[in-house]
Amino acid sequence: MAALAYAVPAQADTPRTPDLTAYVQARAADADGDAGFAAQNYQKALSAVPDSAVVATRAYREGLTAGDFALAKQSLAVLKQGNVAPPDGDAFLLADALAHGDTAGVSTALKQIEGGPLAFMVPVIRAWLALNHGKGYAAAMLKPDSISNPLGRHFAEEHKALLLIAQGKTDAGMLALQPLLAADRGNLDLRLNATELLAAKGQHDAARAILAGDDPQMVGLRAHLPKPAKVDAAFGIARLYGELAGSLEDDRLLPLVVTLDRSALLLDPHYDRARLSLASALSRDGDTALAEGLLNQISGDSAFYREAQEAHVSVLRRANQTDAALALSRKLADADNADVDDVRDYANFLASEERYKEAAAAYQRAIDMAGSDAGWSLYLQRGGALEQAGDWAQALPILQRVVQMAPDEPVALNYLGYAQVERGENLDEALKLLQRADKLRPGDPSITDSLAWAYYKRGEYGKALPLLEKASQDSPASVTINDHLGDTYWRTGRYFEARYAWRAAAVFSDGEEATQLADKIANGLPES
Repeated sequence: MAALAYAVPAQADTPRTPDLTAYVQARAADADGDAGFAAQNYQKALSAVPDSAVVATRAYREGLTAGDFALAKQSLAVLKQGNVAPPDGDAFLLADALAHGDTAGVSTALKQIEGGPLAFMVPVIRAWLALNHGKGYAAAMLKPDSISNPLGRHFAEEHKALLLIAQGKTDAGMLALQPLLAADRGNLDLRLNATELLAAKGQHDAARAILAGDDPQMVGLRAHLPKPAKVDAAFGIARLYGELAGSLEDDRLLPLVVTLDRSALLLDPHYDRARLSLASALSRDGDTALAEGLLNQISGDSAFYREAQEAHVSVLRRANQTDAALALSRKLADADNADVDDVRDYANFLASEERYKEAAAAYQRAIDMAGSDAGWSLYLQRGGALEQAGDWAQALPILQRVVQMAPDEPVALNYLGYAQVERGENLDEALKLLQRADKLRPGDPSITDSLAWAYYKRGEYGKALPLLEKASQDSPASVTINDHLGDTYWRTGRYFEARYAWRAAAVFSDGEEATQLADKIANGLPES
């Protein structure tokens, strides 16, 4: 996918035009996250210099961002004429042609895709197009074992099963789905795609069976079964685009995500999964208003409504609208249909804002809701919040209970052990906890640091030092590890190296931590 990280063609940053006003305004609006205004001005700039690849490239991207497909098509035509069109352009053109019944356009775009980095999609696209033409062998066209590209093979396996259902061969389709769902139980896309097709065929019991389980998400989805889909090539190709977009996490590929999701929605305007993915991509790229608008389009009866509400919190957080995000997170946690995850998410948010006392109360509420299903990690989060809030008396028994619940969990052992070491309490028992954590997860820098710090607190600097040196090598940006390493160097008389370690810690520190490190660098440690 590296070949699909996009940039403006290697030309001058500004187009050759006597009037740069529209272009400058477009760039400014783009930087401010106002995609609609940017698209309008790129349209004006492109009209002024219709052969500018620089303007056309930016206009194409902004057109897709804003959902201005006419601008995107016009810009692509300029880029194709100059042989500088991005490879994802043909994926968009195929969707546009299919949505408008342009058979020749579909064929042309497909040939172009076949010669580029998205060629692995072609077998699946051809199979869905065959379904549109009434070919009874559409599913048989997909032969996953003959496809060398791993991603192409993955999509072929999934869409072969979907096509069997689409062709009315429900039993064969369900049989093909079984190993795929067993291998990847978290593959929600495949479950929902199959559910929509089964609903369209009137197979509601089979649709619910695919969403079986006590997981809250599955329970919610069964209560809001996806509406029956129109079974055609637009459905299948939209799902192909949407699943690929949802799998791309590298921010350098955000333009490709936008292209795929916009194209998917062009093919199927009711495809809320693509709407969610697009909102996330736009939010990550700074287009907050557009992202919120997309999420607001997801109605309360959608299978993705709750996920859209959670995504809205993330969008607001990315935009540094913390108060609004926190208010929405609390609203979700306080809703009549809130589940443990909603309350836990709110507690996590509070903890991330260092509102530990409130977070501890929210974690307790989640524990109460979960009842006997409350796992050790939820108790650990409550104990950790209390410890961070300064309520060690309440935190200690909870953290001890966590270790009893999960005696082989390195995270639990490490938290209790390190918390006691920091307070100089029960050092012998704390050391045993940390030694066990290190044995269970050797090489983890944070656990190695905790174990070393236990030795340091006991005055065993010779045991602490090699552990801290190893932890620092494995996690060179850790303020805590480098700070501890500096302290240990100092206690062993290696003052130059101590200051070097403290300076390394200071690079990534701020606030009170930075002040303390500056004092150590200047004055060293007091006599022990």
